[in-house]
Amino acid sequence: MKTSKIAIAMLIISLTCIALAGEPNTIMLNEKYPGLASGCLTYAKLAELPAGILLKSPDVNVTASDANEQIAKNPKEVQEQLKKNEFFLVEQIATGKLLIVIAKKDAADSNRTDLKNKSDNEIVQAYFEKVTKSVSVTDADVNQFYQENKDACGGASLDAMKDQLKQYVLDQKKQLAVTEHIKTLGKRLPIEVSSSWVKAQAVLAKDNPVDKARASGKPSVVDFGATGCRPCDMMAPILATLKEKYAGKVNVLFVHVKEQEILASRYGVQSIPIQVFFDKDGKEIFRHSGFYPQAEIEKKLVEMGVKL
Repeated sequence: MKTSKIAIAMLIISLTCIALAGEPNTIMLNEKYPGLASGCLTYAKLAELPAGILLKSPDVNVTASDANEQIAKNPKEVQEQLKKNEFFLVEQIATGKLLIVIAKKDAADSNRTDLKNKSDNEIVQAYFEKVTKSVSVTDADVNQFYQENKDACGGASLDAMKDQLKQYVLDQKKQLAVTEHIKTLGKRLPIEVSSSWVKAQAVLAKDNPVDKARASGKPSVVDFGATGCRPCDMMAPILATLKEKYAGKVNVLFVHVKEQEILASRYGVQSIPIQVFFDKDGKEIFRHSGFYPQAEIEKKLVEMGVKL
């Protein structure tokens, strides 16, 4: 019996549809839980993993036991913070393990014989140097930083501070490059995380002033700092004024990084003070490092569409 071309085509279409229907929908973590990941899990995929497995990648697994072991190594007050931020902890554990794998592979592919007997940390550092090789700082970058942080420089002139500031700004730009590189690891590697575990962690991770402000439907300005830090102390009266002036329109928060270590780490705070701006949808749109005058903050709020 002859089979018509149309029948064959219909059969192929039918089989294709059955195959596609049998494939589970891939859900990206950052799509279902925006803002939860801040590093290598940003582009991870949600999946049903075996019990006790929190994260899976071709060369790296992170288990519940790994997380509990790390939590137990910290002081009790930090342990409580980590239990509410276990997702962040697992992200950090995974980052360390993944970077070692990637850095070693890169060293082998690049035939870096000079790294043959080096430690894991040294190999990763060499990899970071390669990642940040093209990062540079211009005089305009230094001048802008000086103008924005002139008061924190104690009255010293730009010429007197130029070399010191240039290195500081360069280090900041390199850190940003490394952070972005880590954040996009999920685009270069298949990373899966337990969907049921993430669902529970998403609730715990948002139980803090910053995430509550971001979910309020209003713009937010969060200042990460600490008492006793000169530029941080200079920010205090400005924050108080802004909080009163923009009451009901903008959330103005101060986070003491020594009391909220994990929260500060979650938001990538490397130096203080840092002001982070979020729009009404909770999306970060700008951050500034160092002392920030009230006029500049209000200018940024106007750009965000805030009206008195």
